[in-house]
Amino acid sequence: MKNHIDRFPPVRSTQLVSLALVLSGAGCSSEIWSEIYPGLPDIFDRETSSPEPEVPSPDQPAPEQTEVSGPRIVATYEGGALVLDGRSLAVVEEIPLEGFLRLNPAGDQRHLIISTGDAFRFLDTGVTIEDHGDHAHYRAVPPELTDLVVPSQEPGHVTYNAGLTALFSDGSGRVEIFDPRTLATGTTTFSSYTTAAPHHGVAVALALPEGGLLVTIGTEEARTGAMALDAERRTVASADTCPGVHGETIAQNGVISLGCEDGALIYRAGKFHKVQSPDLYGRIGNQAGSQESAIVLGDYKVDPDAELERPERVALIDTQADTLRLVDLDASYTFRSLARGPAGEALVLGTDGAIHVIDPQLGEVVDRIDVVAAWSEPTAWQDPRPTLKVVGSHAYVTEPAISSIHLVDLDTGEVIRSAELPFVPNELNGAAGH
Repeated sequence: MKNHIDRFPPVRSTQLVSLALVLSGAGCSSEIWSEIYPGLPDIFDRETSSPEPEVPSPDQPAPEQTEVSGPRIVATYEGGALVLDGRSLAVVEEIPLEGFLRLNPAGDQRHLIISTGDAFRFLDTGVTIEDHGDHAHYRAVPPELTDLVVPSQEPGHVTYNAGLTALFSDGSGRVEIFDPRTLATGTTTFSSYTTAAPHHGVAVALALPEGGLLVTIGTEEARTGAMALDAERRTVASADTCPGVHGETIAQNGVISLGCEDGALIYRAGKFHKVQSPDLYGRIGNQAGSQESAIVLGDYKVDPDAELERPERVALIDTQADTLRLVDLDASYTFRSLARGPAGEALVLGTDGAIHVIDPQLGEVVDRIDVVAAWSEPTAWQDPRPTLKVVGSHAYVTEPAISSIHLVDLDTGEVIRSAELPFVPNELNGAAGH
């Protein structure tokens, strides 16, 4: 797929790596970053003399692949990331990295993007999926942290849609877009767009025929909505009816849902549609969508003054009917508790230790799967707490209190394997989610 959505000409991954090495060698602080980063468009506007990615010579064969039983899962800890075998839960590799780390799928079912303090880093899990319809084969090489580095001021949301992945930097408002299929060949190039003002936002690539980009609207003081841009970066639709816009997900047929402090903002068929909360302040900030369902699962909070609200209701947003209804769980949950099952079922990991299974059409809890011991949400959002991640028909749930991870078969509702980890797990993700 060719990418013709550049405001600036494409930048080769080798240029970004070179820039990162120069800056890291200079010992740049966050203050220096803020002075350096505004000059980046000058770098992005021209080709540099950086060499092309190296191609292994015939006398340097690629690592030998071995067949494995499933994908790989990655869990962060204080000091790095653990790459786990997705079926045995055994540790395959430890990746040392300093600072608080965030994990996102890169979009190619193999790489994960690790957000560090000043960059997006790319982790190759090493697994290639051969899909045969009724079954799949998984072939693996050793995982590695690649040399591809995208410098960023406050790296934020990562999204995948319409075959493209978008990286959003909160501290600069800069968006980097790339085709994740090129990660395997070392030919990744980036197109860029910068919002009018830096803010905690998000960008999502739009499917053809638009060929454009959806970006949030905001400043450091307030976030108000979103706009859709065409391939030439002209505004084709906008809405300022989403106070505190935060979080996004993709529903059936590529419909995009954004969270607001009073409901949700839906982008469908080239237009924005507002879904109003039943409460004056009914905040949706984190969501989980599914290609199998037009209904999005979202969190739901009603106290604007709470330092830490522990909600016991979730929102189901119908992205076709533009309606919202609430479901009581009788247990609280956190932003790492939301997921979708293989058939589009809504899953919520509660503080009672169970995965609550919700039928999105009925709007009811239809099952529960007991997985971990009861727990409480920590005050700091960066602190470890039980986390739910779904890959295919399996769910992975961490239990930081005992440094463990559990594998759940969603078809049977059984915990089929548990493993103790060498470190306390924090974030959890897998590359094979798209």
